[in-house]
Amino acid sequence: MKHCISPQQLLSCAAISYCSIVSAFTQQPHVIFIMSDQHRFDALRCMGNESIISPNIDALAADGTTFTNGYSSTPSSTPARAGLLTGMSPWHHGMLGYGKVAAKYPYEMPRMLSDLNYYTFGIGKMHWFPQKSLHGFDGTLVDESGRSESPDFISDYRLWLQTQAPGIDPDVTGIGWNDHAAGITQLPEHLHPTAWTGLMSREIIKNYDPHSKPLFLKVSFARPHSPYDPPQRWLDAYNDIDALSPWIGEWCKDKKYAHSVDPSTVATDAPFGNFGDDYVKNSRKHYNASVSFIDEEIGLIIAELKAKGMYDNSIICYTSDHGDMLGDHHHWRKTYPYEGSVHIPYIIKWPASYSATKGGKIDNPVELRDFLPTFIEAAGGQVPSDMDGQSLISLVEGNNRAWRKYIDLEHATCYNDNNYWCALTDGKLKYVWRFHTGEEELFDMAKDPHELRNIVDDKRYQKQLAELRQTMVSHLSERGEPYVIDGQLKALPKTILYSPMYPNSNQ
Repeated sequence: MKHCISPQQLLSCAAISYCSIVSAFTQQPHVIFIMSDQHRFDALRCMGNESIISPNIDALAADGTTFTNGYSSTPSSTPARAGLLTGMSPWHHGMLGYGKVAAKYPYEMPRMLSDLNYYTFGIGKMHWFPQKSLHGFDGTLVDESGRSESPDFISDYRLWLQTQAPGIDPDVTGIGWNDHAAGITQLPEHLHPTAWTGLMSREIIKNYDPHSKPLFLKVSFARPHSPYDPPQRWLDAYNDIDALSPWIGEWCKDKKYAHSVDPSTVATDAPFGNFGDDYVKNSRKHYNASVSFIDEEIGLIIAELKAKGMYDNSIICYTSDHGDMLGDHHHWRKTYPYEGSVHIPYIIKWPASYSATKGGKIDNPVELRDFLPTFIEAAGGQVPSDMDGQSLISLVEGNNRAWRKYIDLEHATCYNDNNYWCALTDGKLKYVWRFHTGEEELFDMAKDPHELRNIVDDKRYQKQLAELRQTMVSHLSERGEPYVIDGQLKALPKTILYSPMYPNSNQ
Protein backbone atom coordinates (compact mmCIF):
# COMPACT_ATOMS: atom_id res chain seq x y z
CA MET A 1 0.00 0.00 0.00
CA LYS A 2 1.32 3.42 -0.90
CA HIS A 3 2.34 5.83 1.85
CA CYS A 4 -0.17 8.59 2.44
CA ILE A 5 0.56 11.86 4.23
CA SER A 6 -1.39 12.80 7.33
CA PRO A 7 -4.96 14.16 7.20
CA GLN A 8 -3.75 17.50 8.54
CA GLN A 9 -1.17 17.80 5.76
CA LEU A 10 -3.67 16.73 3.13
CA LEU A 11 -6.36 19.15 4.20
CA SER A 12 -3.91 22.05 4.38
CA CYS A 13 -2.88 21.70 0.74
CA ALA A 14 -3.89 25.02 -0.77
CA ALA A 15 -3.50 24.04 -4.39
CA ILE A 16 -2.18 21.13 -6.41
CA SER A 17 0.22 21.95 -9.19
CA TYR A 18 1.07 19.76 -12.12
CA CYS A 19 4.14 19.40 -14.26
CA SER A 20 3.40 19.07 -17.93
CA ILE A 21 4.36 15.65 -19.20
CA VAL A 22 4.51 14.14 -22.64
CA SER A 23 1.01 12.81 -23.17
CA ALA A 24 0.15 9.75 -25.21
CA PHE A 25 -2.49 11.91 -26.91
CA THR A 26 -1.96 14.53 -29.60
CA GLN A 27 -4.30 16.97 -27.82
CA GLN A 28 -6.29 17.07 -24.63
CA PRO A 29 -9.26 14.79 -25.23
CA HIS A 30 -12.80 15.45 -24.11
CA VAL A 31 -13.71 13.10 -21.27
CA ILE A 32 -17.28 11.78 -21.30
CA PHE A 33 -17.66 9.73 -18.17
CA ILE A 34 -20.91 7.74 -18.18
CA MET A 35 -21.91 5.71 -15.18
CA SER A 36 -25.02 4.07 -13.81
CA ASP A 37 -26.02 2.98 -10.35
CA GLN A 38 -26.00 -0.69 -9.32
CA HIS A 39 -25.17 -2.22 -12.72
CA ARG A 40 -23.55 -5.62 -12.23
CA PHE A 41 -20.72 -6.63 -14.54
CA ASP A 42 -22.48 -9.42 -16.43
CA ALA A 43 -25.66 -7.52 -17.30
CA LEU A 44 -24.25 -6.62 -20.72
CA ARG A 45 -24.07 -8.60 -23.93
CA CYS A 46 -20.44 -7.58 -24.46
CA MET A 47 -19.66 -9.29 -21.13
CA GLY A 48 -21.11 -12.53 -22.45
CA ASN A 49 -24.75 -12.32 -21.34
CA GLU A 50 -26.85 -13.05 -24.41
CA SER A 51 -30.05 -12.24 -22.51
CA ILE A 52 -29.24 -8.50 -22.42
CA ILE A 53 -30.05 -5.95 -25.14
CA SER A 54 -27.17 -3.45 -24.96
CA PRO A 55 -26.05 -2.55 -28.51
CA ASN A 56 -24.71 0.93 -27.73
CA ILE A 57 -22.54 -0.04 -24.76
CA ASP A 58 -21.44 -3.08 -26.79
CA ALA A 59 -20.42 -0.72 -29.60
CA LEU A 60 -18.30 1.33 -27.17
CA ALA A 61 -16.59 -1.88 -26.09
CA ALA A 62 -15.98 -2.84 -29.73
CA ASP A 63 -14.43 0.58 -30.37
CA GLY A 64 -12.40 0.61 -27.16
CA THR A 65 -11.08 -1.51 -24.30
CA THR A 66 -13.03 -3.72 -21.92
CA PHE A 67 -11.42 -4.30 -18.54
CA THR A 68 -12.99 -7.63 -17.70
CA ASN A 69 -12.01 -7.54 -14.03
CA GLY A 70 -13.29 -4.12 -13.03
CA TYR A 71 -14.22 -3.84 -9.36
CA SER A 72 -15.77 -1.49 -6.82
CA SER A 73 -13.73 -1.63 -3.63
CA THR A 74 -16.55 -0.52 -1.32
CA PRO A 75 -19.71 -1.71 -3.06
CA SER A 76 -22.33 0.79 -1.97
CA SER A 77 -23.04 4.18 -3.47
CA THR A 78 -21.30 6.73 -1.28
CA PRO A 79 -17.95 5.04 -0.51
CA ALA A 80 -17.68 3.84 -4.10
CA ARG A 81 -18.24 7.39 -5.35
CA ALA A 82 -15.67 8.71 -2.87
CA GLY A 83 -13.07 6.38 -4.40
CA LEU A 84 -14.06 7.46 -7.91
CA LEU A 85 -13.91 11.14 -6.93
CA THR A 86 -10.51 10.99 -5.22
CA GLY A 87 -8.55 8.21 -6.90
CA MET A 88 -7.88 6.81 -3.44
CA SER A 89 -8.41 3.50 -1.64
CA PRO A 90 -11.08 3.17 1.08
CA TRP A 91 -8.63 3.62 3.97
CA HIS A 92 -7.09 6.71 2.36
CA HIS A 93 -10.30 8.53 1.39
CA GLY A 94 -11.69 7.41 4.71
CA MET A 95 -15.01 5.69 3.93
CA LEU A 96 -15.04 1.99 4.79
CA GLY A 97 -18.76 1.56 4.25
CA TYR A 98 -21.97 3.47 3.63
CA GLY A 99 -21.75 6.97 5.11
CA LYS A 100 -21.54 10.55 3.87
CA VAL A 101 -19.10 11.68 1.20
CA ALA A 102 -16.98 14.44 2.74
CA ALA A 103 -17.49 18.04 1.66
CA LYS A 104 -13.94 18.36 0.32
CA TYR A 105 -10.94 16.16 -0.39
CA PRO A 106 -7.36 17.03 -1.36
CA TYR A 107 -7.84 15.18 -4.66
CA GLU A 108 -11.12 15.60 -6.54
CA MET A 109 -11.72 14.60 -10.14
CA PRO A 110 -13.65 17.69 -11.37
CA ARG A 111 -11.34 20.16 -9.64
CA MET A 112 -8.16 18.46 -10.87
CA LEU A 113 -9.44 18.42 -14.45
CA SER A 114 -10.58 22.04 -14.11
CA ASP A 115 -7.00 22.87 -13.10
CA LEU A 116 -5.94 21.23 -16.36
CA ASN A 117 -8.14 23.66 -18.34
CA TYR A 118 -11.29 21.53 -18.66
CA TYR A 119 -14.84 22.79 -18.51
CA THR A 120 -16.44 20.40 -16.03
CA PHE A 121 -20.12 19.56 -15.65
CA GLY A 122 -22.06 16.79 -13.90
CA ILE A 123 -25.53 15.49 -14.70
CA GLY A 124 -27.57 12.94 -12.76
CA LYS A 125 -26.94 11.10 -9.51
CA MET A 126 -23.95 12.43 -7.54
CA HIS A 127 -24.90 11.11 -4.06
CA TRP A 128 -22.70 13.65 -2.30
CA PHE A 129 -23.26 15.63 0.89
CA PRO A 130 -24.27 18.41 0.93
CA GLN A 131 -26.25 17.34 -2.10
CA LYS A 132 -25.34 20.32 -4.26
CA SER A 133 -21.62 20.13 -3.52
CA LEU A 134 -19.55 20.83 -6.62
CA HIS A 135 -16.13 19.31 -5.79
CA GLY A 136 -14.72 21.50 -8.55
CA PHE A 137 -17.48 21.13 -11.15
CA ASP A 138 -18.44 24.31 -12.99
CA GLY A 139 -22.00 23.16 -12.47
CA THR A 140 -24.25 20.16 -11.81
CA LEU A 141 -27.83 19.14 -12.52
CA VAL A 142 -28.68 16.41 -10.05
CA ASP A 143 -31.16 13.58 -9.70
CA GLU A 144 -30.95 12.24 -6.15
CA SER A 145 -33.52 9.43 -6.39
CA GLY A 146 -35.88 11.11 -3.97
CA ARG A 147 -33.34 11.73 -1.19
CA SER A 148 -33.53 15.11 0.53
CA GLU A 149 -30.65 15.32 3.00
CA SER A 150 -29.95 19.07 2.84
CA PRO A 151 -32.37 21.79 4.09
CA ASP A 152 -34.98 22.76 1.47
CA PHE A 153 -33.29 20.53 -1.12
CA ILE A 154 -35.23 19.60 -4.24
CA SER A 155 -33.31 17.86 -6.99
CA ASP A 156 -32.95 19.48 -10.40
CA TYR A 157 -34.75 16.51 -11.95
CA ARG A 158 -37.76 16.99 -9.67
CA LEU A 159 -37.83 20.74 -10.29
CA TRP A 160 -37.73 20.11 -14.05
CA LEU A 161 -40.48 17.51 -13.68
CA GLN A 162 -42.76 20.13 -12.14
CA THR A 163 -42.19 22.43 -15.12
CA GLN A 164 -43.23 19.62 -17.47
CA ALA A 165 -46.15 18.21 -15.47
CA PRO A 166 -47.02 20.51 -12.54
CA GLY A 167 -48.37 18.61 -9.56
CA ILE A 168 -47.37 15.15 -10.80
CA ASP A 169 -46.15 12.72 -8.14
CA PRO A 170 -42.61 11.63 -9.13
CA ASP A 171 -43.06 8.47 -7.01
CA VAL A 172 -46.37 7.48 -8.53
CA THR A 173 -45.02 4.07 -9.56
CA GLY A 174 -45.06 3.16 -5.87
CA ILE A 175 -41.91 0.98 -5.68
CA GLY A 176 -39.38 1.84 -2.99
CA TRP A 177 -35.83 2.99 -3.71
CA ASN A 178 -34.36 -0.28 -2.41
CA ASP A 179 -37.16 -2.69 -3.34
CA HIS A 180 -36.39 -5.65 -5.55
CA ALA A 181 -40.00 -6.08 -6.51
CA ALA A 182 -40.55 -4.71 -10.01
CA GLY A 183 -43.08 -2.86 -12.11
CA ILE A 184 -43.63 -0.63 -15.10
CA THR A 185 -43.09 3.10 -14.67
CA GLN A 186 -46.34 5.03 -14.27
CA LEU A 187 -44.68 8.23 -15.45
CA PRO A 188 -44.83 9.17 -19.12
CA GLU A 189 -41.63 7.76 -20.59
CA HIS A 190 -40.14 11.16 -21.46
CA LEU A 191 -40.49 12.18 -17.80
CA HIS A 192 -38.60 9.15 -16.45
CA PRO A 193 -35.29 10.08 -14.71
CA THR A 194 -33.35 7.96 -17.22
CA ALA A 195 -34.78 10.01 -20.09
CA TRP A 196 -34.10 13.28 -18.21
CA THR A 197 -30.45 12.40 -17.63
CA GLY A 198 -29.99 11.58 -21.29
CA LEU A 199 -31.81 14.73 -22.43
CA MET A 200 -29.78 17.07 -20.22
CA SER A 201 -26.55 15.41 -21.34
CA ARG A 202 -27.41 15.84 -25.00
CA GLU A 203 -28.33 19.48 -24.42
CA ILE A 204 -24.94 20.41 -23.01
CA ILE A 205 -23.14 18.56 -25.80
CA LYS A 206 -25.32 20.17 -28.49
CA ASN A 207 -24.64 23.66 -27.09
CA TYR A 208 -20.98 23.19 -26.24
CA ASP A 209 -18.18 24.92 -28.16
CA PRO A 210 -15.59 22.14 -28.47
CA HIS A 211 -12.94 24.67 -29.58
CA SER A 212 -13.09 26.62 -26.32
CA LYS A 213 -11.92 24.10 -23.75
CA PRO A 214 -11.93 20.33 -23.57
CA LEU A 215 -15.09 19.08 -21.90
CA PHE A 216 -15.29 16.81 -18.88
CA LEU A 217 -18.89 15.63 -18.67
CA LYS A 218 -20.03 13.21 -16.01
CA VAL A 219 -23.31 11.51 -16.92
CA SER A 220 -24.69 9.54 -13.97
CA PHE A 221 -27.87 7.49 -14.41
CA ALA A 222 -29.83 6.63 -11.25
CA ARG A 223 -30.94 3.28 -12.71
CA PRO A 224 -30.76 0.28 -12.99
CA HIS A 225 -30.74 0.68 -9.18
CA SER A 226 -34.21 -0.07 -7.90
CA PRO A 227 -36.96 0.71 -8.43
CA TYR A 228 -36.80 -1.63 -11.41
CA ASP A 229 -39.30 0.46 -13.38
CA PRO A 230 -38.63 0.43 -17.14
CA PRO A 231 -41.11 1.69 -19.73
CA GLN A 232 -43.57 -0.92 -21.01
CA ARG A 233 -41.99 -1.04 -24.47
CA TRP A 234 -38.61 -2.04 -23.04
CA LEU A 235 -40.16 -4.74 -20.88
CA ASP A 236 -41.99 -5.99 -23.98
CA ALA A 237 -38.63 -6.26 -25.76
CA TYR A 238 -37.77 -9.02 -23.28
CA ASN A 239 -40.95 -11.06 -23.84
CA ASP A 240 -39.07 -13.75 -25.73
CA ILE A 241 -35.83 -13.55 -23.73
CA ASP A 242 -35.55 -15.76 -20.67
CA ALA A 243 -33.80 -14.10 -17.74
CA LEU A 244 -31.07 -16.17 -16.14
CA SER A 245 -31.83 -18.06 -12.96
CA PRO A 246 -29.85 -17.04 -9.87
CA TRP A 247 -26.64 -18.82 -8.91
CA ILE A 248 -26.97 -20.56 -5.55
CA GLY A 249 -23.73 -21.57 -3.84
CA GLU A 250 -23.32 -24.82 -1.93
CA TRP A 251 -22.09 -22.74 1.01
CA CYS A 252 -25.41 -20.94 1.48
CA LYS A 253 -27.91 -23.79 1.12
CA ASP A 254 -28.08 -24.42 4.87
CA LYS A 255 -28.39 -20.75 5.80
CA LYS A 256 -31.56 -19.46 7.41
CA TYR A 257 -32.29 -17.21 4.43
CA ALA A 258 -32.17 -20.19 2.03
CA HIS A 259 -35.62 -21.37 3.14
CA SER A 260 -38.38 -20.50 0.70
CA VAL A 261 -40.54 -17.54 1.65
CA ASP A 262 -43.72 -16.06 0.24
CA PRO A 263 -42.81 -12.66 -1.29
CA SER A 264 -46.11 -11.25 -0.07
CA THR A 265 -45.09 -11.86 3.56
CA VAL A 266 -41.57 -10.40 3.46
CA ALA A 267 -40.41 -6.83 2.90
CA THR A 268 -39.50 -6.34 -0.74
CA ASP A 269 -36.31 -4.51 0.23
CA ALA A 270 -35.08 -7.48 2.29
CA PRO A 271 -31.32 -7.96 1.81
CA PHE A 272 -31.63 -11.75 2.02
CA GLY A 273 -34.32 -14.20 1.05
CA ASN A 274 -35.30 -17.12 -1.16
CA PHE A 275 -38.29 -15.63 -2.94
CA GLY A 276 -38.35 -18.33 -5.60
CA ASP A 277 -37.09 -18.58 -9.15
CA ASP A 278 -40.10 -16.88 -10.74
CA TYR A 279 -39.76 -13.85 -8.49
CA VAL A 280 -36.05 -13.54 -9.24
CA LYS A 281 -36.57 -13.86 -12.99
CA ASN A 282 -39.29 -11.21 -12.94
CA SER A 283 -37.05 -8.80 -11.06
CA ARG A 284 -34.19 -9.54 -13.45
CA LYS A 285 -36.39 -9.03 -16.48
CA HIS A 286 -37.34 -5.54 -15.29
CA TYR A 287 -33.74 -4.83 -14.27
CA ASN A 288 -32.48 -5.90 -17.71
CA ALA A 289 -35.10 -3.71 -19.40
CA SER A 290 -33.87 -0.79 -17.25
CA VAL A 291 -30.33 -1.46 -18.50
CA SER A 292 -31.59 -1.38 -22.09
CA PHE A 293 -33.38 1.93 -21.49
CA ILE A 294 -30.07 3.39 -20.26
CA ASP A 295 -28.27 1.85 -23.22
CA GLU A 296 -30.70 3.56 -25.59
CA GLU A 297 -30.03 6.94 -23.96
CA ILE A 298 -26.29 6.33 -24.22
CA GLY A 299 -26.73 5.69 -27.92
CA LEU A 300 -28.42 9.08 -28.29
CA ILE A 301 -25.58 10.76 -26.36
CA ILE A 302 -23.01 9.09 -28.63
CA ALA A 303 -24.96 10.22 -31.69
CA GLU A 304 -24.89 13.81 -30.38
CA LEU A 305 -21.13 13.61 -29.84
CA LYS A 306 -20.67 12.40 -33.40
CA ALA A 307 -22.96 15.10 -34.81
CA LYS A 308 -20.94 17.69 -32.90
CA GLY A 309 -17.63 16.29 -34.21
CA MET A 310 -16.48 15.45 -30.67
CA TYR A 311 -16.57 11.65 -30.73
CA ASP A 312 -13.18 11.04 -32.29
CA ASN A 313 -11.34 13.23 -29.79
CA SER A 314 -13.15 11.87 -26.74
CA ILE A 315 -12.38 9.38 -24.03
CA ILE A 316 -15.77 7.81 -23.36
CA CYS A 317 -16.18 5.56 -20.33
CA TYR A 318 -18.93 3.34 -19.05
CA THR A 319 -18.96 1.91 -15.53
CA SER A 320 -21.06 1.69 -12.37
CA ASP A 321 -20.55 2.38 -8.68
CA HIS A 322 -21.28 -1.25 -7.72
CA GLY A 323 -23.36 -4.22 -8.76
CA ASP A 324 -26.62 -5.89 -7.69
CA MET A 325 -26.88 -9.45 -6.35
CA LEU A 326 -30.31 -9.93 -7.97
CA GLY A 327 -31.02 -13.04 -5.92
CA ASP A 328 -27.67 -14.80 -6.38
CA HIS A 329 -27.03 -16.92 -3.27
CA HIS A 330 -30.37 -15.56 -1.99
CA HIS A 331 -28.71 -12.15 -1.58
CA TRP A 332 -30.22 -8.87 -2.80
CA ARG A 333 -28.88 -5.37 -3.31
CA LYS A 334 -25.14 -4.81 -2.63
CA THR A 335 -22.40 -4.43 0.08
CA TYR A 336 -21.35 -8.09 -0.23
CA PRO A 337 -17.96 -9.53 -1.32
CA TYR A 338 -19.55 -11.63 -4.09
CA GLU A 339 -19.26 -10.96 -7.81
CA GLY A 340 -22.79 -9.67 -8.33
CA SER A 341 -22.06 -6.94 -5.79
CA VAL A 342 -18.40 -5.97 -6.38
CA HIS A 343 -17.75 -6.73 -10.07
CA ILE A 344 -18.77 -3.89 -12.41
CA PRO A 345 -18.77 -2.94 -16.12
CA TYR A 346 -15.55 -1.13 -17.02
CA ILE A 347 -15.23 0.11 -20.62
CA ILE A 348 -13.15 2.91 -22.17
CA LYS A 349 -13.31 4.17 -25.75
CA TRP A 350 -10.12 6.06 -26.58
CA PRO A 351 -9.58 9.02 -28.98
CA ALA A 352 -9.16 8.00 -32.61
CA SER A 353 -5.60 9.39 -32.63
CA TYR A 354 -4.55 7.00 -29.87
CA SER A 355 -3.29 3.66 -31.13
CA ALA A 356 -5.18 1.33 -28.78
CA THR A 357 -6.41 -2.00 -30.09
CA LYS A 358 -10.13 -1.72 -30.78
CA GLY A 359 -12.17 -4.35 -29.04
CA GLY A 360 -9.29 -5.20 -26.72
CA LYS A 361 -9.83 -7.01 -23.44
CA ILE A 362 -7.60 -6.70 -20.37
CA ASP A 363 -8.00 -8.95 -17.33
CA ASN A 364 -5.74 -7.19 -14.81
CA PRO A 365 -7.74 -6.15 -11.72
CA VAL A 366 -8.80 -2.51 -12.00
CA GLU A 367 -10.96 -0.34 -9.77
CA LEU A 368 -12.91 2.93 -9.74
CA ARG A 369 -9.86 4.70 -8.26
CA ASP A 370 -7.99 4.14 -11.55
CA PHE A 371 -10.15 6.48 -13.66
CA LEU A 372 -8.84 9.75 -12.18
CA PRO A 373 -5.12 9.07 -12.76
CA THR A 374 -5.99 7.90 -16.27
CA PHE A 375 -7.73 11.19 -17.05
CA ILE A 376 -4.89 13.21 -15.54
CA GLU A 377 -2.31 11.45 -17.67
CA ALA A 378 -4.45 11.73 -20.81
CA ALA A 379 -4.79 15.47 -20.17
CA GLY A 380 -1.03 15.90 -19.87
CA GLY A 381 -0.93 16.32 -16.10
CA GLN A 382 1.21 14.72 -13.45
CA VAL A 383 -0.44 12.04 -11.33
CA PRO A 384 0.31 12.69 -7.63
CA SER A 385 2.76 10.13 -6.30
CA ASP A 386 0.59 9.24 -3.31
CA MET A 387 -2.59 8.63 -5.31
CA ASP A 388 -3.60 4.98 -4.91
CA GLY A 389 -5.15 4.63 -8.35
CA GLN A 390 -3.00 3.88 -11.38
CA SER A 391 -3.34 5.14 -14.93
CA LEU A 392 -4.94 2.53 -17.16
CA ILE A 393 -2.91 3.81 -20.09
CA SER A 394 0.01 1.66 -18.93
CA LEU A 395 -2.12 -1.49 -19.23
CA VAL A 396 -3.44 -0.50 -22.65
CA GLU A 397 0.15 -0.01 -23.81
CA GLY A 398 1.16 -3.42 -22.44
CA ASN A 399 3.18 -2.16 -19.48
CA ASN A 400 1.69 -4.29 -16.72
CA ARG A 401 4.80 -5.22 -14.73
CA ALA A 402 4.12 -2.67 -12.01
CA TRP A 403 0.39 -3.34 -11.90
CA ARG A 404 -1.18 -4.59 -8.69
CA LYS A 405 -1.60 -8.34 -8.31
CA TYR A 406 -4.78 -8.07 -6.28
CA ILE A 407 -7.38 -5.38 -5.74
CA ASP A 408 -8.60 -4.79 -2.20
CA LEU A 409 -12.33 -4.84 -1.41
CA GLU A 410 -14.21 -4.18 1.83
CA HIS A 411 -17.42 -3.01 3.42
CA ALA A 412 -18.34 -2.03 6.96
CA THR A 413 -21.29 -3.74 8.65
CA CYS A 414 -24.50 -3.52 6.65
CA TYR A 415 -27.74 -5.57 6.75
CA ASN A 416 -26.43 -8.05 9.35
CA ASP A 417 -23.58 -8.23 11.83
CA ASN A 418 -21.46 -10.72 9.87
CA ASN A 419 -21.60 -8.66 6.69
CA TYR A 420 -18.40 -6.86 7.69
CA TRP A 421 -15.52 -8.00 5.59
CA CYS A 422 -12.36 -7.33 3.60
CA ALA A 423 -11.34 -9.22 0.47
CA LEU A 424 -8.62 -9.54 -2.15
CA THR A 425 -9.04 -10.70 -5.74
CA ASP A 426 -7.23 -10.81 -9.05
CA GLY A 427 -10.42 -11.86 -10.83
CA LYS A 428 -9.34 -15.51 -10.66
CA LEU A 429 -9.04 -16.16 -6.92
CA LYS A 430 -10.91 -14.34 -4.17
CA TYR A 431 -10.13 -14.38 -0.46
CA VAL A 432 -12.63 -12.99 2.05
CA TRP A 433 -11.88 -12.18 5.71
CA ARG A 434 -14.87 -11.59 8.01
CA PHE A 435 -13.87 -8.90 10.49
CA HIS A 436 -16.26 -9.75 13.33
CA THR A 437 -15.90 -13.54 13.33
CA GLY A 438 -12.53 -14.25 11.73
CA GLU A 439 -14.20 -16.55 9.21
CA GLU A 440 -12.52 -16.98 5.82
CA GLU A 441 -13.83 -17.76 2.34
CA LEU A 442 -11.89 -18.71 -0.77
CA PHE A 443 -13.22 -19.00 -4.30
CA ASP A 444 -11.47 -20.25 -7.44
CA MET A 445 -13.29 -18.10 -9.97
CA ALA A 446 -11.20 -19.37 -12.87
CA LYS A 447 -12.91 -22.75 -12.39
CA ASP A 448 -15.98 -21.59 -10.50
CA PRO A 449 -16.91 -18.12 -11.82
CA HIS A 450 -20.22 -18.03 -9.95
CA GLU A 451 -18.65 -18.72 -6.52
CA LEU A 452 -20.63 -21.87 -5.92
CA ARG A 453 -17.98 -23.58 -3.75
CA ASN A 454 -16.12 -22.11 -0.79
CA ILE A 455 -12.81 -23.99 -1.00
CA VAL A 456 -11.18 -22.53 2.11
CA ASP A 457 -10.87 -26.05 3.61
CA ASP A 458 -9.77 -27.74 0.39
CA LYS A 459 -6.27 -29.14 0.95
CA ARG A 460 -5.37 -28.48 -2.69
CA TYR A 461 -5.64 -24.70 -2.12
CA GLN A 462 -3.75 -24.30 1.16
CA LYS A 463 -0.72 -22.72 -0.52
CA GLN A 464 -2.87 -20.09 -2.26
CA LEU A 465 -4.82 -19.55 0.95
CA ALA A 466 -1.63 -18.94 2.94
CA GLU A 467 -0.37 -16.46 0.32
CA LEU A 468 -3.63 -14.53 0.26
CA ARG A 469 -3.89 -14.51 4.05
CA GLN A 470 -0.39 -13.05 4.28
CA THR A 471 -1.21 -10.53 1.56
CA MET A 472 -4.23 -9.47 3.61
CA VAL A 473 -1.96 -9.03 6.64
CA SER A 474 0.29 -6.78 4.52
CA HIS A 475 -2.70 -4.84 3.21
CA LEU A 476 -4.14 -4.18 6.67
CA SER A 477 -0.82 -3.64 8.45
CA GLU A 478 -0.73 0.12 7.85
CA ARG A 479 -3.93 0.35 9.93
CA GLY A 480 -2.18 -1.23 12.89
CA GLU A 481 -4.17 -2.46 15.86
CA PRO A 482 -6.84 -3.73 16.13
CA TYR A 483 -6.72 -4.98 12.52
CA VAL A 484 -3.33 -6.72 12.79
CA ILE A 485 -1.57 -7.73 16.01
CA ASP A 486 1.85 -9.46 16.04
CA GLY A 487 1.60 -10.09 12.31
CA GLN A 488 -1.75 -11.87 12.57
CA LEU A 489 -5.24 -10.91 11.40
CA LYS A 490 -7.49 -10.18 14.33
CA ALA A 491 -11.26 -10.09 14.62
CA LEU A 492 -12.75 -6.67 15.38
CA PRO A 493 -15.32 -6.39 18.18
CA LYS A 494 -16.70 -3.11 16.81
CA THR A 495 -17.37 -1.82 13.31
CA ILE A 496 -15.08 0.93 12.05
CA LEU A 497 -16.92 3.03 9.44
CA TYR A 498 -14.49 5.93 8.94
CA SER A 499 -10.70 5.72 8.90
CA PRO A 500 -8.48 8.44 10.42
CA MET A 501 -7.92 9.74 6.88
CA TYR A 502 -11.55 10.81 6.48
CA PRO A 503 -11.95 14.62 6.35
CA ASN A 504 -13.92 15.10 9.55
CA SER A 505 -16.25 17.92 8.50
CA ASN A 506 -19.16 15.48 8.08
CA GLN A 507 -18.33 12.73 10.55
